[in-house]
Amino acid sequence: MCGITAYVGHGEALPFLMQGLARLEYRGYDSAGVTILNEKLTTVKRKGRLANLEEELKNYDMTGHVGIGHTRWATHGVPSNLNSHPHTNAKNTLSIVHNGIIENYKELKEILLSKGYTFQSETDSEVVVQALDYFYDGDLMEAMKKVLNCIDGSYALCAISTHEPDRIVVAKKDSPLVIGKTKEGYVAASDTPALLAYTKDVYFLEDNELALLTADSCDFYTRTGESVTKELTTIPYDLEAAQKNGYDTYMLKEINEQPHVINETLRGRLDGHTVTLPKLDGIDFKNFNKVYFVACGTAYHACLCGATVLEKATKLPVMTQVASEFRYNDPIIDEHTLCIFVSQSGETADTLAALRLANKKGCTTIAIANVLGSTISRDAKYTLYTAAGPEIAVASTKAYTTQLVLLTLLAFYIAQRLDKPVDTNALDQLKDLPTYVEKIIKDEDIFASYAELLRDQHDCYFIGRSLDYASVLEGALKLKEVSYVHADAYIAGELKHGPIALIEPGTVVIAVATQPNVAAKTISNIQETIARGADVILFTTDDQDAEGIKNKYNLPHVDPLLTSVLVAIPLQLIAYHTAKIKGADVDKPRNLAKSVTVE
Repeated sequence: MCGITAYVGHGEALPFLMQGLARLEYRGYDSAGVTILNEKLTTVKRKGRLANLEEELKNYDMTGHVGIGHTRWATHGVPSNLNSHPHTNAKNTLSIVHNGIIENYKELKEILLSKGYTFQSETDSEVVVQALDYFYDGDLMEAMKKVLNCIDGSYALCAISTHEPDRIVVAKKDSPLVIGKTKEGYVAASDTPALLAYTKDVYFLEDNELALLTADSCDFYTRTGESVTKELTTIPYDLEAAQKNGYDTYMLKEINEQPHVINETLRGRLDGHTVTLPKLDGIDFKNFNKVYFVACGTAYHACLCGATVLEKATKLPVMTQVASEFRYNDPIIDEHTLCIFVSQSGETADTLAALRLANKKGCTTIAIANVLGSTISRDAKYTLYTAAGPEIAVASTKAYTTQLVLLTLLAFYIAQRLDKPVDTNALDQLKDLPTYVEKIIKDEDIFASYAELLRDQHDCYFIGRSLDYASVLEGALKLKEVSYVHADAYIAGELKHGPIALIEPGTVVIAVATQPNVAAKTISNIQETIARGADVILFTTDDQDAEGIKNKYNLPHVDPLLTSVLVAIPLQLIAYHTAKIKGADVDKPRNLAKSVTVE
């Protein structure tokens, strides 16, 4: 949520600021703005899309070698020009952009008001620039340190001053910020896609660190002033990987990339019938008496699947929790608990907070992430990366299926480390998943025809049992995210306990029945909905008797523990085509952000 860009160098700042903000659109935003420093500060900001800002910029001289930019997602104060960033002080000598939440902003605002300061916006962020003004005595870095000592909450901050026109001061705590070294100078942004057109060489700022950027230098410090030495990291993918490559939308491109990225996630991790995860070889898995999976949103649904596979493969007791609930449930965890945290971005605020609690309690923590160098990968004791590459569409597709694959590998790896038998057929089929997924994608027209059933619908219900229930939860989330069709997922056996009251002629029910021990029961539940006039779409295997169900799709026959990967594809494509039919913005659904970096 929110996107930050900053530039200091020997070239023009504005092109980078605007290009970078455009490449951060996937984070979600409702307004945008930039400040250019050229003897004075020129700040332009507008509610709405970047196009609104670009049009307004034509009225200003925005030449300059130092600047900061921001796309805002409203948390305090409505979307408006005044509430947009950057924020400046009354003398127009200081400008800041901020991502995060200042939890004690009301108290700070009262103090500043009592000292004669006035505020132009309703935001929590404006207290930062006013506090900077209060502490500023010719040294922006020192003023920033004093401000940070007053702040409670999360922040990624960039600040510039007309009194020190050759530099930018940046700071980070619980909100991502990456710094890039370019031929012209230094740039900073909330995420690496904003930098890739300019550089692949980056520094990752850690929590409670600051950096002083000039055209020719980049120096790092702690909040108490100690110097910090950092190594450059080279990002392993380029800007082309984040483009649409001829597809109408990023979402469709990313759906079609799944055979490749699943193969890349498997690469080097299966040696015959042995799972190899050498980064975890130092863990004594016999030390654990329980396992927790923790995540949010789509990653949580991946965890539900991963937990089922792990429990069946190892017979260990496994629990899943939504990250935003984990800390407040006072979990009974200790050094004998393995905690697995999943986040595509590696910056999900609730997941990071849960991870820190688990570390504090002495748990062994494993992160599953997609972004190299992300906060979760640095905070966890061990990290495994999916190989999804940049995922730009807000609704996750390829990141989800690569999470499923990696969690399945992890489950089989732990089982083998515990001397539990793993079905060799399942391991062989795991290697073949890219081929199966590619075959399913070729049936896109079938799933597009299923989406036609939802053209005039406002509601849709998903049902499944066991592992299929996790799959339908994700299917319902995808549909509501991108098409705005109200979608609920239920355990099929719960239909008679309330949800069946909602079924009437024409209601669309999407069912998944791939688990042999419960598939017949799910199909029996489906017949109950058909008897009440429902239009049913069923995903199953060809050995399930589903007579009378017109819209039935047979998935490739694989081990039941692997079906969640396969059924994800048609559910994604149904959501996609429903959204297209309804004219929704597939890549940037309303009110949603790609990376939820505030709690």
